[in-house]
Amino acid sequence: MSGGTRFDELERTIATSGSAAMLDELAASLAARGRWHGLFDVRIIQARLAIGLPPVGSPGDVPAAHRDAFDERSLAACREAGWPLLDQGQVAASWMYLRAAAEPAEVSARLERIVRPLIASAPSDAESDRILEEALGVVLWDAADPALGIELVLGMQGTCNAITAYEQAVARLPAVRQRPAAAVLVTHLHDELRSNLARDVESRGVVLPAAPTIPALLDAVGEADVGLHVDASHLQSVLRIARICDDEPTIRRGHDLACYACRLPGEVVYPGEPPFENVGEASRLFYGCQLGIDVERALRFFRGAAATAEPEAGPLPHDVLVLLLARLGRPGEALHAALTRPRDGTAMPSPLQAAAALPALVDLAAASGEWELLRRACRDRDDEITFAATLVAERQKTQGNCGPHGLQLPQGAAR
Repeated sequence: MSGGTRFDELERTIATSGSAAMLDELAASLAARGRWHGLFDVRIIQARLAIGLPPVGSPGDVPAAHRDAFDERSLAACREAGWPLLDQGQVAASWMYLRAAAEPAEVSARLERIVRPLIASAPSDAESDRILEEALGVVLWDAADPALGIELVLGMQGTCNAITAYEQAVARLPAVRQRPAAAVLVTHLHDELRSNLARDVESRGVVLPAAPTIPALLDAVGEADVGLHVDASHLQSVLRIARICDDEPTIRRGHDLACYACRLPGEVVYPGEPPFENVGEASRLFYGCQLGIDVERALRFFRGAAATAEPEAGPLPHDVLVLLLARLGRPGEALHAALTRPRDGTAMPSPLQAAAALPALVDLAAASGEWELLRRACRDRDDEITFAATLVAERQKTQGNCGPHGLQLPQGAAR
C-alpha cells in the first residue's frame, strides 16, 4: 500500500469510525511494518486520549489523579516497542524503552541468546560488533547483568580490559551484584592458569596428576622453579576482587590461585594493601580458612594484622577480620571485632564496607545472642537508631517472627 493510500485510509477511517478506530488501524499497520518507534508514539497518543488529554503534550501535563493509569499504558507501550527492537539486534534503541519497563534479568536473558553466538562466531563483522558493543553498554555500564558484561569483555577484549571494566563499572555495585561478575573473572583466570600450568608440567616430562588441580600440579613440579603462567598483575587483581565472593567453588578457586601466587618469585609480585602486603600468603590464609584449612592460624594472622594496623591503612584490616569471623560461623567474635575496631569518621570506607559486604551488626547480635554487647556500644556512641533496631529484632526473634533484618548502619554508627 502506497504512502498516499495509507494517509487516505486514515482520513476515511476517522470520518467513518472515529479517532479510536483510526489509531488502532495505524498501530496495527506500524507493527506490521516493524515501525516500533512510531508504534510507541501512537500508544502514547492513545494513553493521553484515554484520560481526556489532547493527543500531544508533555508528560508533566498528566493530572495526578490519572498518573497511574497513564504510566501503566506507557510502560506497556515501552514493552511493545522494546522487545521487538531487541530481537532485531537494536540493543541500544530497545534499552531506551525496556530500561524502565522490564526486569533487567529478562532483558539479559534475551540478550544472552543474541550475543553468545556472535562471540563464538569468527571472524566478526561490523553488524556483529555493533550489537556486541551496544549489549556491553546495557549489561555492564548500565548494570543490567554485570556478570554477562564481564564475559563479553573477556571474549572481546581480553583479561586486562575485563579487570579494568570490573573496577570501573562493577566494583561500585552492592556485593550481591558484584559476586557473579567476580566469579566469572576468577573462573576465567583459574582455568587459564590450570591449562598453562598443565602444559608446562607435561613439557618437563612429568606425569600429570590423575586430578590435575592447580595444587596437584604445583606438587608435581616439586621444589623446582614454577615459572610464570599468567600475568602477575592479573593474578593479584583477581585475588583481590575474589574477596567479595562467598560461594564455595569461587573460594576454592581463589585458594588455588593463592597457592600458585605463593610459589612466584618475589621480583614479579608487588605488595598489596594491608593486611595483604604478602598477597600470596595472606590470600592463601584468607581463602583457605573458609575451606577449613589452617583456620586458627589464619585467624591469628588477621587478628594480628588488625591489632597492629597503622591508621593510614584504613579500615580494611579490621573489616577482613569481621568478614572472616562471620563467614566461619562465629557471629559473637565477629560482633566483638566490629565493635572494637577504631572509629575514625574521616577514614574512607573499605571496599567491603562500600559494597555492603559486611554483616549487619544487628544480624550478628541476633545470631550470637549478644544483644547487650551491641546495646552497650549504642549507649556509648549515642546511637539510638541501632539501639531501637536491636529491641525490635530481639522481640521478633523471641516471638518467632525473625525474618532477615539486613539492617546496615550509617557509616560510623556503632562501629
